[in-house]
Amino acid sequence: MITAFNLAGFFAAHAIWCVSDGEGLVPMFAHSGENDERQMERLLAGDDLGASVELGKNKLESNEADANDGVLVYDGRIPVQGQKYDAIIIEIRSYFSPASKAVMAVPYKPAASGDFRVFKPKLLQWEECDDFDVNMVVQSFFEGVDAHEKGAEVWNRALDQSI
Repeated sequence: MITAFNLAGFFAAHAIWCVSDGEGLVPMFAHSGENDERQMERLLAGDDLGASVELGKNKLESNEADANDGVLVYDGRIPVQGQKYDAIIIEIRSYFSPASKAVMAVPYKPAASGDFRVFKPKLLQWEECDDFDVNMVVQSFFEGVDAHEKGAEVWNRALDQSI
């Protein structure tokens, strides 16, 4: 899961960069294979974002790309401290441990509010991951964020640790 979380961090930073200017996020399926080569596909099922996310969930589960790791990144909303927040949702798979599933969310305050903010990521799911050290995978997530030059710059400039 360490390399999967690194991949997740990289594309979470990419997503934050995409939404920072107020644009909507097209769901993305990203995967890495041999030599950790990263590939990303934007998912469009017509104008139906829900269908696009479902397409991504199917790609994530099927591993048709025969990847080592896969992530699905899309825009959603999550509850935090009794309020709903916009969030980048990242579903994470390490295909070397196919039963393991993790989901992270990066809450943010949209640019339309006049003050784009990025809040602390939340681990929403950690299923069949007992063989992995959660602290190490979270560290790898942030290393992935830092590896995305533009995304990390936007993330760090808008960082708000209040929630």
